[in-house]
Amino acid sequence: MGYTLVTANRNYSSWSLRPWVLMRALGIAFEDRIEPFLAPENYDTFRLFSPTGQVPVLIDGERTVWDSLGIALYLAERHDGVWPSDHDARAWAVCAAAEMHGGFAALRNERTMNVGVRVDPVRGSDALDRNVARITELWAEGLDRFGGPWLASADFTAVDAFFAPVAFRVRTYGIDVGPQGLAWVKRIIAHPAMREWEDAALGETWREAGHEAELAASGSIIADFRR
Repeated sequence: MGYTLVTANRNYSSWSLRPWVLMRALGIAFEDRIEPFLAPENYDTFRLFSPTGQVPVLIDGERTVWDSLGIALYLAERHDGVWPSDHDARAWAVCAAAEMHGGFAALRNERTMNVGVRVDPVRGSDALDRNVARITELWAEGLDRFGGPWLASADFTAVDAFFAPVAFRVRTYGIDVGPQGLAWVKRIIAHPAMREWEDAALGETWREAGHEAELAASGSIIADFRR
């Protein structure tokens, strides 16, 4: 029967991007199903297929796997390459992905993902500065320890997928993540899977009011490449 991956708007849905780009990058086949944000009805609509009323969701036959981290762990039991093969690199990658999954709230709230625009941002909070400093440190550590060009390996793995939404944020808001971080951002944005996601994001014709309000609060749009 195969997998079905349920995601939301390409332009906004950072959580959806993680398993989508991971599966695309690793060549794991799936049916691509989009359920767009239609706030405030999202929860009731998404509850029809998701126990949390959120995306992403992976459907594998009669089994439903929810949450981006849950999906990554599920796939790792069934497919090679989700995590690095080296034990030290794998331990670091799992911890870094979990840190991204559970942390960086200021970055999420003050620099929302919006793939199709470029923004002159308002001054962020001290918490945002700490988030950016930690990401800069973390990326440099992975690239130095494991030799790159990806965060924990010579190959793209789940930890790269988990920070993929941050790469779009770095570009959108011009965030300074240091030379190593910026090189990784350019590399992942150029990945064919990320380019496919971006092309779809730019082609979306719908807008969602809540996400657009978050964008307006983050700064002034200086370029909009969306249709």
